[in-house]
Amino acid sequence: MPPTASPLTPRRRRRLGLFALASVLAVSGLLAAVLSPDGAHRARPRLSDGTLTVATWNMCGVRQWGCADTGSDAAKRRAVERLVRAGADVVLLQEACATHAESVRAALGDSWQLAFRSYTWRTGAGHGGTVRCEGQGLGSAGIAILSARPLSSVRSVPSRQPVAGVGRGILCASVAAVDVRVCNAHLSVPDADRAHPTWEYRDDQLRALVAAVPGRRSVFGGDFNLNPPGARNASGWVWPSVAYDTYRECDQSAAPDRSARPTHVSGHKLDYLFTGLPKSACTVRDTGVSDHRALLMRVATR
Repeated sequence: MPPTASPLTPRRRRRLGLFALASVLAVSGLLAAVLSPDGAHRARPRLSDGTLTVATWNMCGVRQWGCADTGSDAAKRRAVERLVRAGADVVLLQEACATHAESVRAALGDSWQLAFRSYTWRTGAGHGGTVRCEGQGLGSAGIAILSARPLSSVRSVPSRQPVAGVGRGILCASVAAVDVRVCNAHLSVPDADRAHPTWEYRDDQLRALVAAVPGRRSVFGGDFNLNPPGARNASGWVWPSVAYDTYRECDQSAAPDRSARPTHVSGHKLDYLFTGLPKSACTVRDTGVSDHRALLMRVATR
């Protein structure tokens, strides 16, 4: 039985550095899609105006990862509700607890659906399991997709993860009502592999993410634990050129542009949304209950 708090808690939540490739963690059995409606508060579905607004937010809900003083579960739930009131039709969450994610879905109302993927942990001796949130009844920690419309073709995308350490991951689903594929990714942090601390994983993880989207009719992003590419970013080489050249990032004003507003309290941009659809708005919002700001992007779907 894995302990309630993983023994392989990340050393530092947001350090930047380099490593090389490593082995693949199996992702089968780690995906849970919760599609049953329930709840009292009603967030009215939109999508009738030919647009889709997607938000991404690392909610810092895993207390043992330096998040104990960032706000209560109730405060974080209200922050998601504010993102929905601000226009979000789909919300990509990172560092969420399964029980809390379901309570957020229930609060949003009958039409909202949830897909969830647990983080994993693994020791150098080969022992492992899912990362559990610290606190009674909170369940596993992971990434989630919340949607105002039904989700289909929900799947976890295999990607290289640390040999010994925390495995995050990629979760994708289709919003059939607007024929858009959405993917939520949480990339590894530097030093993520306790057995091989200099190995890099984010390049392979980004390639797996881009390969998982069907092309133009997609929105993908999440917490990449990575600065934008550029001469001042020593880790810029991990970025596949297709990310900014074929797609457009939420804050990308023109094809050559790689600058963007910071999304983390450290002053770095770590959170991203890319699309092949025409985008009409990009907003950075400070929720007040996380070390990450939320990013919202509106795209045209017809």
